[in-house]
Formats: sequence, structure tokens, C-alpha cells
Amino acid sequence: MPKNQYPLLHTINDPADLRQLPRAQLRELTDELRSFLLGSVAQTGGHLSSNLGTVELTVALHYVYNTPHDRIVWDVGHQTYPHKILTGRRDRMPSLRQLGGLSGFPQRAESQYDTFGTAHSSTSISAALGMAQAARILGIERHAIAVIGDGAMTAGMAFEALNNGGVSECNLLVILNDNDMSISPPVGALNRYFAQLLSGRFYAAAKNVGKNVLKGAPPLFELAKRLEEHAKGMVVPATLFEKFGFNYIGPIDGHDLDSLIPTLENIRQLKGPQFLHVVTKKGQGYKLAEADPVAYHGPGKFDPVVGLQKPAVAPKPTFTQVFGQWLCDMAEHDSRLVGITPAMREGSGMVEFEQRFPQRYFDVGIAEQHAVTFAAGLATEGLKPVVASYSTCLQRAYDQLIHDVAIQNLPVVFALDRAGLVGADGATHAGAYDIAYLRCIPNISVACPADENECRQLLSTAFEQDHPVAVRYPRGAGAGVAVQASLKALPFGKGEIRRSGTSGIALLVFGTLLYPALEAAQALGATVVNMRWAKPLDSELLLQVAHGHQALVTVEEGCTMGGAGSAAVEALHAAGLELPVLQLGLQDLFIEHGDPARLLTQQGLDASGIQASVARRFSALLAPVVRVA
Repeated sequence: MPKNQYPLLHTINDPADLRQLPRAQLRELTDELRSFLLGSVAQTGGHLSSNLGTVELTVALHYVYNTPHDRIVWDVGHQTYPHKILTGRRDRMPSLRQLGGLSGFPQRAESQYDTFGTAHSSTSISAALGMAQAARILGIERHAIAVIGDGAMTAGMAFEALNNGGVSECNLLVILNDNDMSISPPVGALNRYFAQLLSGRFYAAAKNVGKNVLKGAPPLFELAKRLEEHAKGMVVPATLFEKFGFNYIGPIDGHDLDSLIPTLENIRQLKGPQFLHVVTKKGQGYKLAEADPVAYHGPGKFDPVVGLQKPAVAPKPTFTQVFGQWLCDMAEHDSRLVGITPAMREGSGMVEFEQRFPQRYFDVGIAEQHAVTFAAGLATEGLKPVVASYSTCLQRAYDQLIHDVAIQNLPVVFALDRAGLVGADGATHAGAYDIAYLRCIPNISVACPADENECRQLLSTAFEQDHPVAVRYPRGAGAGVAVQASLKALPFGKGEIRRSGTSGIALLVFGTLLYPALEAAQALGATVVNMRWAKPLDSELLLQVAHGHQALVTVEEGCTMGGAGSAAVEALHAAGLELPVLQLGLQDLFIEHGDPARLLTQQGLDASGIQASVARRFSALLAPVVRVA
């Protein structure tokens, strides 16, 4: 980092240095921090809009509170780049979200200032309350602060924590970072309430009348202007948060250090649960991100002067785009289809569906549990709900999957995006467990398409069923297979042999690893089976292949423990067949962030890794076919 470009920021190696600055220099620091942040993310990619929006709030918190003794918990954590820069990780920012580098989210193992690991939303209040209660029990004078966005506040867990925290006697501060955005624009009654709080006629009228009356008395008019932010809190009705037992303060401008710092200093002297409502703007200070915070939510590398540009050559369609197009086509074909997303309209590829079928589109907010049970309710009335969720997010609705959908055997389709490894977002976002956690539930089926066209076909297959079916597919593009225009389905629960080999070894592949497996099989002389379904397993095909081969290898981009390979072993055992089986998949560990291709190589799931694993395990069988190193 050039010292002459960021002279003040260069002197801040931890928050203790920050607290030595006179308050008059903080505006200069925030300007440098915002500029450095923009340049850094432009070089690495990562979350941008949310981080630009929290620069002043981050500076104010570390300036007023004695961190890390006082605890700050950042909800989701995708807005913590300013926090990382100020807490000793400035010079490591070029490694952000790369293998062996800084995480894009808070990680306890990374820094003592990351008090709680986050990445999924709406956990901050619960965690901070636990820290505050621990301090009370241990007799430690300490503050615990949860910073949560208005989007994350739509989740039930946040209100469970407020319900508990409001009757506590500990020093808990909840800061609502109200920027009118989560990833997609927020929805629901709570968002409407916030909007009314800030722009309601009652407040606006009271403010304007006061100004008009006092214009004739300049000293009083100046006093009224100074008290304007406080007036907001006085003229609005009693807030929801006061009813929970919190002392509500705000709203205040989250970019105005002259409001933030005195307010935080005053709150620090108060006892018991406090609630501070700050209003910020996503993308603050970078006009392009301010104008389009969704596009700049998580950009790749770009030139900050030019902004995001469309690629000269159209990229291959992603699985997300394939799903979005299928959803629109199937909705056109069948009026029973309804689409549901828990606040991931863009991420799940549902923008066009919302535009074309607004009456059948439901964004329920960051509320996966509600999304699943809401879908179940729709299904009981004869509709055909499609729930679009990231694999990792569906974990949050596991009880609802079992109790509300599976037990009642309702025809809900789960479109599980981001199955397998996700690269730069790391362990918190990886869809490593969906096969294992779904296949043990009665009535639920699990499809694993190998490419883009199979994804469309298997979505159609799933939609035809009268019971719950999940279709899992990865982030990004696949093998580049042309996608058919029809809504033709594939046979339910049936796989196919894609390559016949002569080595006596058969690779049973579940999902998109089919293509590296085919490459490995070419060198191994192995048979390759595209299994397509983890549940129901194509037992007939499995036994046919088992009888014709001396060893089997299962391949999946999911956890091996309890995964599709385990299903195959169970089926062989049930049939009384004893056959050596090598299970290849994700190891029993949390796989951190990094380039997806490199991560797959680390896991031995690229073509050369599959070939090497099979060669090591079955060298005797392969001796006549391939030379083993």
C-alpha cells in the first residue's frame, strides 16, 4: 500500500492506533479507507456495496469501544472489509477470498477481532447476547454489539434473540444498519415499517411545521436543526423494539461521524439492552455502486474508473440461468407453478420469472423455514411450488423439510443452487451436505444432473412427481452442453452407462463430476455410469454393473460420509454383493475459500486426481491397462 496515497490509513495497524487520532482526523481516515477499499476489491473481487456502506460505522465502533475487549458481531459478515483493514489485516487484503488468504467473512481463527464466525444471516443478536450474558456471569465489564442489516432482521431467529435479549440485564447493543437492501431488495411488512418510520407523513409534517414556526427566531431555528435527528425518535410512534424491552435510539445518519460517535459514546454509558437505528447507503461514496448496489454486491475484478462491463464474448449459460429459464418456461406451460425464494431473487436466477409472473412469485425474505412451510401450504391446495434455495441455506429449514413437507408427502420441488464447492465464499457457503441430509428423509428424492441440459430435464422430471424432489446443481457454468428448448423429462430414478470399459472397474458418478470422470476413465479403461439420482438409487443398473465388474468407484461433489457413495454401498450390501468400493468425494473437513478448480484438485476430484486415486487403490486390476506411477 503506497504510504503517500493513504498516509493516515498507513498509520492504523490496530484499533488502538485509531483511538489515538483526534476526532477531527476521522473524516480524512474514512475517505482514505473508502478509497483503499474500492481499489482493493477491484483487484480481487468480493463484496463491495455493503462494505462501502459501513465505513463510517466501522470507524465509529472501533473508535468508541475498546475492541477486542468489547465484542462486535457482524451479521452475515460480508460488510467487514473495513473492519479487517483496521484490525491489522490491511496488507493482506490482496489475498482476500483466495486459497490460504483472508476470508471474505469474519473468522475466529483469523483474528481476535473476529469475535464470532458469521456468513449466514440473522445470527448476530443471539451470539452477542450470549457474549453479554457470559460477561455478566463472569463479572467482566464488557459491551457486546450486534450489527445487523434490515434484510437480516426479517428472519425469525433475529426476533427470537430480541425476545430473549429484551428481558436480560446485560450490556447488549443491537445496531440496525438500515440500508433498505439485503442482497435483493428487502420485502415484507417490517421493511414497510422502516420506510414509514423514516418517511411517514407524521414525522415529515412535524419537522416542516417546526422549521416554519422557528424561522423567525434564528437561534431557536438553529437549535431545531441540531435536534432534528433526535426529533425523529421523539415524533414517531412507540417502536416495535421498545416493545421487546430495548431502549430505542434513532434513526441517525450512519455516514455522519458527528452523529455516530457522540451517540455511541452516550450509549456506552447506559446499562441494559440498547437498540440503535442507523441509516446508511449501500455503495456510499462510489456513484456506480450507489446507483446499482445489486450489481456491485459481489463483483469480480474490475476497473473502478470504468465500472463493471459486459464481456465481449457471451459466456456459457450458468446452471442458475438454466434454472431461471426452465422456471419461466414451465410456468408458461403449467399455471399451477409458483416460485419461492428466501431473498435470493438475483442469486437464484428468478428476475425474469418475477417480471413475467408477478402473481406467482414470492420473495419471503431471509426466512428459509417459512419458505418451506409456505410452500407446503401452497401444495396442499393443489399448486406446484418450486423453492429456489442455495444448498447451504436449505439446511436452516431442516425441520420444516421433514415435518411439513416430507411427512405429508407434498409435491414441492427444491432447486438447490451452489451444490458442492463454491470457491471464494468458503465453508459457510459450500453445498457439501445436501445429498447426505436429504436422502435419509422418507419420501424425498434427490437428482444430480451432470450438465446444463440434464439440469433442465431433471427439473422437468421433478416437477412431474407427486412427492418432494430436490435437484442439486453447482455454481457457475457446466460442460457447455447445449440446452434443449423442450420440457422433456428423463425417466424417474434411472441412470445410464456413458462409457463401457475393459479394466473391470466402473465409475459411478453423481452430478457434474461426470466429465472429469470420463476423462480419467479414458486412461483407466474404466466403465462410467451417469447415475443421475442419489435417491432413489437406480439399483437395477447398479447391480447390473456390479455383476459385470470387479471393483466400483463412486464419485460425487458432496460429503462422502452418508452421501451417494454410501447409498451405493448400502444397496450392494442389501443385495448380498461383496465388492470392493472406493468412495471419492469431499473429505470430512470444512473446505475453506479458494479457486474452485484448485479446491477440487486438492480434494482429488479433478480428472488426474480421480485417475490417481483409482490407480492407487486398484493397481492390480489396472496393471494390464495402465501403467501406475
